[in-house]
Amino acid sequence: MNWFPFQLNPTMPKEGISRREYRITKFGSWERSQELDARVMAVGKDEGIDFRFDRIERTPNTVSAHRLIWLADQHECQDAVVEALFRAYFTEGRDISDQRTLLEVVVKAGLNRQKATALLNSDEGMEAIKEAEGLSRQHRVDGVPFFVINEKITLSGAQTPDVFLAAFHQALGTS
Repeated sequence: MNWFPFQLNPTMPKEGISRREYRITKFGSWERSQELDARVMAVGKDEGIDFRFDRIERTPNTVSAHRLIWLADQHECQDAVVEALFRAYFTEGRDISDQRTLLEVVVKAGLNRQKATALLNSDEGMEAIKEAEGLSRQHRVDGVPFFVINEKITLSGAQTPDVFLAAFHQALGTS
């Protein structure tokens, strides 16, 4: 499995913005935002994930996080880095737009500090993000999660295991 970048908010300022401000603009009211969060939290709880949206103060710009995920793929620790970033943001409420936070999270997940720092102090990985934008357009991605199986089958949104199993069989040409 490989993770590819997809920015939900490509015009997000580099430092991110207030989560409350962002969610009110996106969903029309803070109350509506909290209703949606409550649904996700309930599903997460059933799956053993403690979503803590109350801890999140900023909606981040994720370009640097995506670049680090790209780098982690080259060093065989991509899944660990993605998992650590998800945990940092969704359960710990950490600001993953912040370079120090990013470095701390990805280094703990197994990425080399020097390589991660060098990447963040350069434009390295930006070409991969541009290439992924092209793939996203090709597959008509408009949200996350989005899955591409064997470059043939696409699934959008959260899906049940049965849906994945059927997609795997379809991609393999088996029933």
